[in-house]
Amino acid sequence: MTDTSARSVIEITGEDRIHFLQGLVSNDLRHLDHGPVYAALLSPQGKFIVDFFLIPEGETVLLDVVQSEAEALLKRLTMYKLRSKVTLTLTGRKVSRGLGDTPEGAVTDPRTPDMGWRAYDGRPSQEVDWDAVRVTHCVPETGIELTPNTFILEAGFERLNGVDFKKGCYVGQEITARMKHKTDLRKGLARVTITGSAPVGTEITTVDGKPAGVLFTQSGGHAIAYLRFDRATGPLRAGDAEIFA
Repeated sequence: MTDTSARSVIEITGEDRIHFLQGLVSNDLRHLDHGPVYAALLSPQGKFIVDFFLIPEGETVLLDVVQSEAEALLKRLTMYKLRSKVTLTLTGRKVSRGLGDTPEGAVTDPRTPDMGWRAYDGRPSQEVDWDAVRVTHCVPETGIELTPNTFILEAGFERLNGVDFKKGCYVGQEITARMKHKTDLRKGLARVTITGSAPVGTEITTVDGKPAGVLFTQSGGHAIAYLRFDRATGPLRAGDAEIFA
């Protein structure tokens, strides 16, 4: 499983930095004028590759990404760079996190203020059970709920301010827009009640054995699950655990 507590920071500089990112990521980089932006990079088929935070810092954009994906993301961005006047640098900067009021020099998590604040100046992080916070607010994490098979709308990116439908083209935009405007979501992440426990990735079934989804992060009698909504209308099973949507 991905170590989601370890983060890396890529510095993006150069006069084309906003234009360069705008054509790649799911959110509108014009929002950087007002603070940090949450976004994802998608495949041309609209599937999830990686998510990250983009933070304005003077003439630099900081990209905050889970450490295990940093080098692959840097390589992919470099491939897309072509002749853009952009410099990409993987740094040793520390990402700090905490809950409560956002302290001076930190930024509020753009997904939801319930996910606290983030800072990039070396200050200590608070000791927080982030899995419990994520489960409470149904916030997915790269390498757990967010996988190469994920469509970001099924993962709640609209609710979490991670996608913009008015920004124009980006990689994977056509599929994402079609899911938004032409279909009703029949599957997606949801917060469920759970009695017992089961390993992350355990299949969820109906009482008569029909596939109904996948179980993910669990905490305090609740969990994040990927569900087929039409089959999540009664008691469900995941291994030895009982689940109610």
